[in-house]
Amino acid sequence: MNKVILIGNLTRDPELRTTSAGDSVCSFTVAVNRRRGSNAEAGQPEADFFRVSVWRQQGENCAKYLSKGRKVYVSGPVTCRTYVGNDGQTRASLEVTANEVEFLSSRNDQGDMGGYSAPAPAPAARPAAAPANFGSAPQGGGFVQVDEEELPF
Repeated sequence: MNKVILIGNLTRDPELRTTSAGDSVCSFTVAVNRRRGSNAEAGQPEADFFRVSVWRQQGENCAKYLSKGRKVYVSGPVTCRTYVGNDGQTRASLEVTANEVEFLSSRNDQGDMGGYSAPAPAPAARPAAAPANFGSAPQGGGFVQVDEEELPF
């Protein structure tokens, strides 16, 4: 079985093309950060880059709604292609033909490469439907303080 699942950020805006047969194909590159890397201590996470091709209507939707920096989930078979770079070196490229693409960033997310944005301010009053034993009103960052005695475990 050849199936890869990726969650990462687009490195550039998607490109939409149409084949001579009339099929749409959207291409983009996804950067996937490694959990641990040799440069992690220096503040620079290591990343792997995957080229992604998405066909037909799903590809048209990707071209319409995705842009550089947006977070996506991609799954499908992966192939490895080799080529000779401009410097004469043989290089390898991993390419995924996406069967599934899910948009993980909302349309309102801004910033490149999944940058952090502050959470929305917490509402001033607790909703009327909230149970009374869920602690005090929200504090900074949208978190709710809960007494240890209220925990069920």
